[in-house]
Amino acid sequence: MHRINWTISLALSVAPLLTMVLPLPSTYAQSPGKKLQSLVDESWEFDLNESPQLATKVGDHRANDRLDSVTIADQQRRIDKKADILQRLEAIDVKSLTADERVNYRVFARELNDLLSEHKFKSYLIPISNRWGFHIEFPELPSQVPLNTTRDFENYIARLNDFLRYTREHIVLLRSGAKEGYTLPAVILEGYGDTIDAHIVSDPTKSLFYGPLNSLPSTVPADDHARLREAAQQAIANSVVPAYKEFRSFMQAEYLPACRASIGVSALPNGREFYRHRVRQFTTLDDATPEMVHQRGLDEVKRIRGEMDEIIRRVEFEGDFAEFVAYLRDDPKFHPKTSEELLEKTAIILKRADGELPKLFGRLPRMPYGLREIPDYIAPKTSSAYYMQPSGDGTRAGFYYINTYNLPSRGLYDLEALSLHEAVPGHHLQLALQQELEGLPEFRKFGGFTAFIEGWALYSERLGFDMGFYEDPYSDFGRLSMEIWRACRLVVDTGIHYFDWSRDDAIAYMKANSAMSDHNIRSEVDRYIGWPGQALAYKTGELKIRELRAKAEAELGTKFDVRDFHDVVLGSGAVPLGVLEENVMGWIAAEKK
Repeated sequence: MHRINWTISLALSVAPLLTMVLPLPSTYAQSPGKKLQSLVDESWEFDLNESPQLATKVGDHRANDRLDSVTIADQQRRIDKKADILQRLEAIDVKSLTADERVNYRVFARELNDLLSEHKFKSYLIPISNRWGFHIEFPELPSQVPLNTTRDFENYIARLNDFLRYTREHIVLLRSGAKEGYTLPAVILEGYGDTIDAHIVSDPTKSLFYGPLNSLPSTVPADDHARLREAAQQAIANSVVPAYKEFRSFMQAEYLPACRASIGVSALPNGREFYRHRVRQFTTLDDATPEMVHQRGLDEVKRIRGEMDEIIRRVEFEGDFAEFVAYLRDDPKFHPKTSEELLEKTAIILKRADGELPKLFGRLPRMPYGLREIPDYIAPKTSSAYYMQPSGDGTRAGFYYINTYNLPSRGLYDLEALSLHEAVPGHHLQLALQQELEGLPEFRKFGGFTAFIEGWALYSERLGFDMGFYEDPYSDFGRLSMEIWRACRLVVDTGIHYFDWSRDDAIAYMKANSAMSDHNIRSEVDRYIGWPGQALAYKTGELKIRELRAKAEAELGTKFDVRDFHDVVLGSGAVPLGVLEENVMGWIAAEKK
């Protein structure tokens, strides 16, 4: 899973009105391509001005001392600006654009339309879930900002001081949502306090946020150390800790009692229409429907189950599918004994994968990646692993985070597939390369569509065959278990949010068709409940990439080169699946000539 915090903020700097005697720039004299570029630049600059956190993430340090503003008035002002940009975009003569410009147009227009549709359903009134949100993401601040100079630390401390205001604005959003009937399901907030209580400390020096002050770099003059440490302690004591306390009290006294008993998003105002929008948004397919996606999932589960049953026969296991899965879940030999063992085995897989990449790709990213444990404060509530992409200024690598909590629930048999998905040739290779593509607009370097991003990562698991992995049948079964998990998502997500499944229905279906541990299944089902539609992206994108590769192999025959195919797929960044298909079919046609 790639953790993306795409809560992109938007704002407008209004130029003073010009009188008729002043020369006006002639927008009519601009070519369609120039008009498009002007709108793209205007929108991106607007986003950076509105979101200090986005700016920092992409390497623009103009507002490293501030956090975003997220009031309801901000939400409306930003959507009004985006609606204005879309209106001007739609006035451009698309036929007059070059091929590359038409791709930019389609990607930009889709992002704007998705944004406007999402706003209509007021999803901004539910700005958290059981596994993401401002309170969960903020503790990652020390790893997301530069901390090399005195000014860097002053900016960092300023953001700590701003957190109380930031928290209160989120509380207002949540309170407004509760009044209007937009709340989270109560069941997924069990244990929510763990993500808050870890940051309520009596001694500021024991806070995670104080960590960077314990060992200041040599680039910070010694004369500044005492002042910075005192300022950090004051910020933690007077802003961070009170913010988490206020949020804890609000959740307990107001929000939890208002949360709904239902789990499906269809219970929200206009919920069924909202879910149909989410299906189109996360698949990037305008003709996709919940019914279609649900059936595709059932078909894929049936196909993959057949392959899993064949492996069970091959290893001569005496028992049925459920007994074999229980064997994998319960036998200690299939699980790491220590965190160190899990990290070491993961690192070995990654180094093997690194050496195989030139066989499959003509272009590789320059930026490296690292391996880290998922922090304790979020580990019990999150997935087996996730990936965080590099910073936009090139000062921070990408990182593959692996979960070392509850080791008996972490299978070694699916570790190869998991690592290929999260690091290389999956998320890191694709996202780091995207940031390095020349000529790509900034909004495309740092954005993208989940169907492509997660579809590529799932497709990458299958590339393990080309890289010498899955020689052990148990590891291959683990790969299939990872794949069927994504196929089950199509069934379970639509089941919960459109066909009125219960949480127990979803858990039972996952248990019957995957080798995931009980802990992971419950965690995953709660994720689907709290994040409607996102789980549909993985299998949808992977199936499209596999379909396009099959077409290319069939039509090109001996002329097919997998390195060229992958370079074409990745060469435009994370695009809607319709754009991807046009890119690949264009390449096939060119290769035939």
